[in-house]
Amino acid sequence: MEVIAIQKSTLDGMKNELKALLEMTENAVRKYTPIFKEEKWLDNQEVCLMMDITKRTLQTYKDKGLLPYSKLNRKNYYKRSDVLSLLEAGHPYNTNDNEFIDE
Repeated sequence: MEVIAIQKSTLDGMKNELKALLEMTENAVRKYTPIFKEEKWLDNQEVCLMMDITKRTLQTYKDKGLLPYSKLNRKNYYKRSDVLSLLEAGHPYNTNDNEFIDE
């Protein structure tokens, strides 16, 4: 077993930094937990399957601002409630009013 000796002031500094890091983590969890508990988030594949659309159509919805999304680590996520709202409104690509072409 290896024993390493450090000064008490260095140990106290490390403790303080760890406490600050823990506090920052707890604050982030406290801030974002309600968002994820209230809402189910879906990825691209889940949305395409749920709406029975292609990835290209999904991209068009995003480009036209019809379906809001959030990006996390280069991956898109959609609120389930937003997808359901779009489904209830009907598939926008089936109408010519908003420049979509019938598929």
